[in-house]
Amino acid sequence: MKKIVSVILALTLCLGAAISLTSCKKQKVDFTVGIIQLAPHVALDAATKGFKDALVEELGKAGKAVEFKEKNAGGEISACPGIVGSFVSNRVDLILANATPALQAAVKATKSIPILGTSVTEYGVALGIENFSGTVGGNVSGTSDLAPLETQAQMMIDTLSLTEGDRVGLLFCSAEDNSHYQVNVVEKYLQAKGITTERYSFSDSNDITTVATNAANAGLSAIYVPTDNTAADNASVIKNATLAKGVPVFAGEEGICAGCGYATLSIDYYSLGRKTGEMAAKILLGQAHIEDMAIEYDAVPTKKYNPEICQALGIDTAALKELGYVAIGQ
Repeated sequence: MKKIVSVILALTLCLGAAISLTSCKKQKVDFTVGIIQLAPHVALDAATKGFKDALVEELGKAGKAVEFKEKNAGGEISACPGIVGSFVSNRVDLILANATPALQAAVKATKSIPILGTSVTEYGVALGIENFSGTVGGNVSGTSDLAPLETQAQMMIDTLSLTEGDRVGLLFCSAEDNSHYQVNVVEKYLQAKGITTERYSFSDSNDITTVATNAANAGLSAIYVPTDNTAADNASVIKNATLAKGVPVFAGEEGICAGCGYATLSIDYYSLGRKTGEMAAKILLGQAHIEDMAIEYDAVPTKKYNPEICQALGIDTAALKELGYVAIGQ
């Protein structure tokens, strides 16, 4: 009997050891990457997913594994320094900063850990670099979600038949540097076409309802909302204010358009995230030096329209389709 018990115990120990070895093998990690995302919304979520998918795939080809430490600031810019500070303390191998405030916080936190930004519109503006050449240098690079702004402005003119004397509101967050940049470009273009522009800026999510309502009640021909994280996080608020007054909103990207806009010229944020993940793999595998890596872009933005809002506003979707627009979700 004692012999049988001894055999069973030995087998149990062997099995336990085998499971332990298998578990250790599965848990082997070659790199740790910290991901800070400013807020939970469609565009940023897609960029993060694309980044993770591409990085896992590319490292897998080299027989390497990665662990992600993922944090979301919940739309609170003030939370970003603490998040990136924890990444620095834990000595992650690379940081993904998803959105401009996340990038700005990461850059202030470390000069040694590689930082890749994504969903950042203009790096020169975001980082205060004069005469930006396209390469940040140091420990920073990434991808930009900048769409052709003047093309967006002309699309708004064409689809709404705006003419000289029409008034367009520019609705954006004053705390986001890249929103200022986009509004400046679009405003200059519209004014050159004889269209009057009026700025409606909100400082954060606390006053967006009031500002959006004021814009909707101003008798505007249209409202332009740039690629703006706070606007994206509060698109339903903008929709409730503008749709009630029949004011069409042209959005800077697809996520905002899905929430409150009738049309957009938008990049693909999942593809942008994948491009960023491929850059990260090259850095981690020693195939490229981040200081030499230029900012990369989505080369093929897509014309999209929101069927629900177009119907509510009486906008002819057949005409949009003839112009090459496709419905959101297709």
